[in-house]
Amino acid sequence: MKHLLRLAFLLVLTGLTGCASLYFPPPPHAPMLTHQGEFYGTVSTNQHTNYALQGAYGLTNHLAVAGTFSSLHRKKSDKTENIDFGEASLGYFTRLPDKRVLEVYVGGGGGSTQRIERNEAQLTTRTLDGSLSKIFAQVNYAKKKQKSLHLFNRDFPLTYGAAMRLSYMQLNNFTIDGLAAPGENNVFFEPITFTRTQIAGPVQLQLMSGQIFGFRNNKYLKAANSVFQVGIVINLDKNTTLGE
Repeated sequence: MKHLLRLAFLLVLTGLTGCASLYFPPPPHAPMLTHQGEFYGTVSTNQHTNYALQGAYGLTNHLAVAGTFSSLHRKKSDKTENIDFGEASLGYFTRLPDKRVLEVYVGGGGGSTQRIERNEAQLTTRTLDGSLSKIFAQVNYAKKKQKSLHLFNRDFPLTYGAAMRLSYMQLNNFTIDGLAAPGENNVFFEPITFTRTQIAGPVQLQLMSGQIFGFRNNKYLKAANSVFQVGIVINLDKNTTLGE
């Protein structure tokens, strides 16, 4: 319960973070697979109306494929943002002693980004367009907690873990008001934590929270957005998921 409250508090802090970057990070995937044939899928969102759809499948007892699609489309008084991004990766997973799971993924992705800025009279003052590309490596670690969450005379098993992702991002084909502009690149480090509680059968509720750090001081492609997602996870092979 304390862990869930801590993550809820981080949601409030995350809501204070502005969005000044042309890149909005999709949530790192953390399927935590254990064997061949296991499927993981999740749909999630956050306070920025950033939606993400993710899936992973165990090809063998140690090899997996995973994919993510995220979308951010929102309009404010001073700007409109449109960001669509997709990722695909190949991973290795293994089950460690004491019901722990370790995963390592490498992959890449790409998408489009646009920001339309307006003044107080709601007139467009600047339009920024570009394409995004990424390569990344990620390590996931999780363990089944010994105690469950007890609510409404029921026990809800908890799983908690962490993921660390290192990404190289590029802003390509960049234009400002239709005129070509220099692109940018950056290296991002994303440490996140997640907590899952089983609701019913293969359905789980997931809270994911973390931060993104950029290694370069860019004007447009920078680490300006935290990671926070609330989502529903479905694991179609619950008999061999974490904690069994």
